[in-house]
Amino acid sequence: MKSETDTNRIQVIDRAAALLDAIARYPEPVNLKILSAETGLHTSTAHRILSSLIDNRFVERDPSGRYRLGIHLLQLGVRLHNKIDLRSVALPYMEALRDQLNESVNLTLREGDVVIYLEKATPNRMMHVQQVVGSRAPLHVTAVGKLMLGTGSEDDIRSYAQRTNLPAYTRNTLSTLPQLLHECREASQQGYALDNEEAEIGVGCIGVLIHDSTGRAVAGLSVSAPMERRQLAWVDAVKAAGQAISAQLGCQPSG
Repeated sequence: MKSETDTNRIQVIDRAAALLDAIARYPEPVNLKILSAETGLHTSTAHRILSSLIDNRFVERDPSGRYRLGIHLLQLGVRLHNKIDLRSVALPYMEALRDQLNESVNLTLREGDVVIYLEKATPNRMMHVQQVVGSRAPLHVTAVGKLMLGTGSEDDIRSYAQRTNLPAYTRNTLSTLPQLLHECREASQQGYALDNEEAEIGVGCIGVLIHDSTGRAVAGLSVSAPMERRQLAWVDAVKAAGQAISAQLGCQPSG
């Protein structure tokens, strides 16, 4: 016979799964009252389980107290669907791109309203852009982030702008909704995006998206360089590297 403790543990797993399913049904972060109603759990019970899920990075809580799925689920999903680790697949292509351009190359994931730096390949030169693995940046100030926003609808972009108020990090930051909408749509159409000193003065980036076997954008690849060295002639090389990583994840070329 199963002990009462075993039964309780299984019940907690079932309740956690129900909460994750409920969060996943909403395109935007959702509050505790709705999650409690969706799952039939008392608010205190739902709050306790959500706190544990947050500790384990399966769920995140935004500044307004609403819940969304966390980065750990995305990382596990990439590994599950492709039976391989994204970082391991991407790193050889990142290193090759770094050697070709002699500049820093970054691998990023979207985590709510920010990108998180998952991996990097830095050149052997004194002056180069250095991103810390695990650091974060708002979507609207990064090349890859604008592309990630561009995969959603205009309403999604408007919601992002309302949630964040588009804080300015430099004089070049896109701090108005019309600017952001234009840049995101243009980036999506051309298949790459630029960061023109929008996160940090003196630093420019070129970014592309990485897609999995379903065609879903699961990550971003970017090259970062001092602005005086960044060249638009690099776009084709960055695109090619992103496409090669996507192909390794099972993405079929369009057209």
